[in-house]
Amino acid sequence: MTGKIIAILLAVVTVVAALGLYYLQVYYFYERVSPRGFALQTEAGEIPAKATNIEAIDANSSPIRFRACFDTPLTPDVDAVPYEGAVPLNAPFWFDCFDAEEIGVALASAQAQAFLAEKNIEFGVDRVVAILPGGRGYVWHQLNNCGERAYDGTQIGEDCPPREDQ
Repeated sequence: MTGKIIAILLAVVTVVAALGLYYLQVYYFYERVSPRGFALQTEAGEIPAKATNIEAIDANSSPIRFRACFDTPLTPDVDAVPYEGAVPLNAPFWFDCFDAEEIGVALASAQAQAFLAEKNIEFGVDRVVAILPGGRGYVWHQLNNCGERAYDGTQIGEDCPPREDQ
């Protein structure tokens, strides 16, 4: 009889822990934010993205959790610094304006273009802006070469900026 009680108790604790972990990852750390707008880097400086209808989320728990959606009069052929290797990261399902799969398909088919918005917004993390035809824009943070090397344990090269935490 005590074995059944222990097994049931263990199962209940496991389910509660799993639900708690799910809640923390999908809801708790995220909050809606109101960014002031976005700028795209050009060879001569930067140009504002003229963003309207901005919806954005962020979390203090990780520098790559930022996501945003906006409308803009800019088109994918804007003269800005392209971002090579842009891969949109998934957003929580409840942030339904940001569909990473749809953005990724548009980037892969060259319907959309990704641009550098800000280099090293935090060490090893770039802000990327993608603009689709029709004036829909998306923003996310993505690990750059320095960030990938720092987080996988590879030696960081001299081409990387100094880390603030060292």
